[in-house]
Amino acid sequence: FDFCQAEGKKRPSENLGQVLFGERIEPSPYRFSFNKKETCKSVCTKTYDTTKPEDKQKLDFLKKSMLLNYQHHWIVDNMPVTWCYDVEDGQRFCNPGFPIGCYITEDGRPKDACVINSEFHDKDTFYIFNHVDIKIYYHVVENEALGARLVAAKLEPKSYKHTNPDNPDCSGVPMDISNKASGEVKIAYTYSVSFEEEKSIRWASRWDYILESMPHTHIQWFSIMNSLVIVLFLSGMVAMIMLRTLHKDIARYNQMDSTEDAQEEFGWKLVHGDIFRPPRKGMLLSVFLGSGTQILIMTFVTLFFACLGFLSPANRGALMTCAVVLWVLLGTPAGYVAARFYKSFGGEKWKTNVLLTSFLCPGIVFADFFIMNLILWGEGSSAAIPFGTLVAILALWFCISVPLTFIGAYFGFKKNAIEHPVRTNQIPRQIPEQSFYTKPLPGIVMGGILPFGCIFIQLFFILNSIWSHQMYYMFGFLFLVFIILVITCSEATILLCYFHLCAEDYHWQWRSFLTSGFTAVYFLIYAIHYFFSKLQITGTASTILYFGYTMIMVLIFFLFTG
Repeated sequence: FDFCQAEGKKRPSENLGQVLFGERIEPSPYRFSFNKKETCKSVCTKTYDTTKPEDKQKLDFLKKSMLLNYQHHWIVDNMPVTWCYDVEDGQRFCNPGFPIGCYITEDGRPKDACVINSEFHDKDTFYIFNHVDIKIYYHVVENEALGARLVAAKLEPKSYKHTNPDNPDCSGVPMDISNKASGEVKIAYTYSVSFEEEKSIRWASRWDYILESMPHTHIQWFSIMNSLVIVLFLSGMVAMIMLRTLHKDIARYNQMDSTEDAQEEFGWKLVHGDIFRPPRKGMLLSVFLGSGTQILIMTFVTLFFACLGFLSPANRGALMTCAVVLWVLLGTPAGYVAARFYKSFGGEKWKTNVLLTSFLCPGIVFADFFIMNLILWGEGSSAAIPFGTLVAILALWFCISVPLTFIGAYFGFKKNAIEHPVRTNQIPRQIPEQSFYTKPLPGIVMGGILPFGCIFIQLFFILNSIWSHQMYYMFGFLFLVFIILVITCSEATILLCYFHLCAEDYHWQWRSFLTSGFTAVYFLIYAIHYFFSKLQITGTASTILYFGYTMIMVLIFFLFTG
C-alpha cells in the first residue's frame, strides 16, 4: 500500500512464532511525545496522476482494498490501537484495527464503515480515512518515581479533503475519490493526538477493555455443557458394557467346573487366539502412534502454559513459539512409543522405523509449509518467511528433534516387547459376514462424529482467530475442551472396538486408530464450509494458502486424535 513510510527507522525484532504467522511489525511515520498535544499535524501527501499507469495502478490497489474492507493494525507500547464504536443494544465494540476507507455503491448504499458518517453520500465513491484522532490514556504511578504508564490507545478515523495540504486545518468536506475520477488525486495524511489521565485502569489489566467487548462467553458455556453431556453419555455406555458383559462372563466362567461347558464360547471370546496378530502395515501404524504421542504431549503442555497466562495475546507470537519448541524437544517420547509398538508387532527393521518416525510426518508438514512459503514469496507477501528462519527451523528439526527421536527409539528397542496375555494361533481364523455397522468403514465414519460434536464451537473461534484476526484468549475453555476431546475419542473408540470384536472381527489396531482419527475428516469438511460461508477470499494464491495451511492442521489433528 502506498501510505506514508517511516524514514530510516529500524524494524522491531520478532520472535519465531510471529515470523511463522507472518506478523511483521513496521516502524511508523507518526511521531508522538508524551503529554504533548498535537492537532492536525501533517504526515505526508501522496499525489496520484491517473494518466500515468504506475500511479493509476497504486490508486486502483487502494480502491480494491477499501472495497474489501482492509484494516490498519497499529501498535502503541505493545497495545493495539482500537477503534471503539456503539453496536446494537447499547454495547460498545472495540475493534483492534480500523478500515483504510469505505465505499458507497452505485445505488447509494453505504458499505462497511461508511455508515458512521452521514456526509458520505456520493454514489459510486470511495472515502479514504486519511486523518486519525488518537487519544492515549495513561495513569501516573504514585508510589515510585517512574512517571506514567500507557493503559489504552483509541482512535477515531476521519476523512477530510485538505484544501491546503501544507498547512492543514482538518475541517470541511470528506476526502472522496470517485470511481470514475481522472486527473490528479491528492491525498494528505494527517493526525491529531491528545493525552488523558485514566486513574481507574491498572496497567496489568489494560487489555481487558478489548477482550470484554467480544461477546462470546455465553456460547462457550453452552458448548461446554453440550460436550459434557456427550462425555457423560459415552462414559455411561462404556461403563455399562464393561460392567454388564464382563461381569456376566466372568461369573459364568467361575461357575463352570467341567471342561465340556467351556467349549461353548461366543462373541469376543472366540477371537482370543487372533487378537494379538500383528496388523498389516504395522510399520506405518507405529510411526503414526509415535508422532501422535509427540503432538498430544505438545498440545497438553502448550495449553497448560496458556491457562496459566504465559501465552496471552499481549505476548505476541508466544503461543506458536512455545508449540514449535516443545514439539522439537518431544522427539524422545515419539521415538520411544514408535519403537515399543513396532517391536510388539514383531517388526525387525528398526532403522527404517526410527527414520520414518523422525522424517515422515514432520517431512509432510515441512514440505507443505515450504510450498506455501514459495507461493507467498512469489506473491511478494510480507507473510513470506525469510530464508534465515527456514534454515533455523531445519536446524531445530535435524539437530535437536532427530537425535532425540533416536535416543527415544534406542530405549524403546532395548526394553522387552510388550507381553501378550494370550498366545496367537498359527492359522488365522475366518471372519464371519459382518452386519452393516460393524463393517470397517461405517464404524470409522460413526466414530468421528461424537468427538467432533464436542469441539466444533471452539473450532469456530479458533478459525476466526487464525483467519479473521480476532484475538483468542479463552485458553481455560480450550483446555477443558481438550480434556473432553481426549476422553470422548478414547471412549468412542472403546465402544466401537467392543462392538466389532463381539462380531468376531479381530482387526482392531488400525480401526482403533482411524475411528477417532476420522474426526480430522470432519474438521476438514468444517474448514471447507467455513471458507465458503465466512471468508470472502478472492484469488488463487489465497485459496491455495488457506487449504494448504488447513491440510497441515488436519494432519496434525488426525495424528493427535488417532
